[in-house]
Amino acid sequence: MEQKVRVLNMKEVKQILSMSDVLGLVEKAFKERGLKHVQMPPKSYLFFQKFSGDLRVMPAYLERLDEVGVKLVSVYPGNPSKYGLPTVLATIVLFDPETGTPISLMDGTRITAMRTAAASGVAVKYLARKDARVLGIIGSGYQSTFQLDALNKVMKIESVKIFDVIEKEAENLAVIAREKFGLNARMVATAEDAVRGSDVLVTVTPTRTPVVKSEWVTEGMHINTIGADAPGKEELEAGILKRAKIVIDDWEQASHSGEINVPLSKGMITKASIYAEIGEIVAGAKPGRISADEITIFDTTGLAIQDIITAWRVYEIAEKEGIGRELEPLYCEC
Repeated sequence: MEQKVRVLNMKEVKQILSMSDVLGLVEKAFKERGLKHVQMPPKSYLFFQKFSGDLRVMPAYLERLDEVGVKLVSVYPGNPSKYGLPTVLATIVLFDPETGTPISLMDGTRITAMRTAAASGVAVKYLARKDARVLGIIGSGYQSTFQLDALNKVMKIESVKIFDVIEKEAENLAVIAREKFGLNARMVATAEDAVRGSDVLVTVTPTRTPVVKSEWVTEGMHINTIGADAPGKEELEAGILKRAKIVIDDWEQASHSGEINVPLSKGMITKASIYAEIGEIVAGAKPGRISADEITIFDTTGLAIQDIITAWRVYEIAEKEGIGRELEPLYCEC
């Protein structure tokens, strides 16, 4: 049995995917995880100190869907300024679960950006107040535009406040919010301005020093922490986590490299401080928000199941519509 390999670049992936699709796919992946129908080892890391980057390996198998693959993702913060490349570069390989042969090789950078934002959208659906109208964003890099897209589809946003240490970047994101999404958005002068009065807050920074103080966070707020993706990174003061209902995507990953990793290492919180994994909530095993007053936090580290379920949708559409290129089977002596 010979299986050709379909190859798709970023432009072709972009042509196929919409944020509405990815929101539904990521929610489904979380549900499968909550129902314990996935195999997904924690992501593993290789660190390249000489080049200030790392490589992460993320395999997953969604058993009931028979969708299997692996994402290889590198994170090089210096790429944009040094080489004009994205900070995050990802490649996804899909396999036929019956034979183990590779069937598709595709850009995963676009998928990573969209599924990360979609996870935020799913979290807002289950954890934010239904009357949430004001969105605060701290950090206005590449990922933040996708966050706007996803949250605009799950919230009735009346205003957006954006802060970045680089004012120009914050203003650029505000322009995108206004012109692309039709939102009432503005740059604000401080992180405190972005936090105070927001119903939903998204932090998308590479910081290792908290940028959000507990005194700014009021009852009823929901926070999506996106930036903490490696040991030592944290965006929130630990006091906020002590006040909040904490929801994570995966214990092994979050305790190692998510928002909770530093407070855990310092003994400021424990595993008992974690309310649930998002999959448990989506699957109905635990309730999400239960009162208007509670503070909720979603600590997302990014799960391979999000990438693989999304990549399979891309592959299926590409096969049907003839998008991309086909390579001869890799194991064929032809």
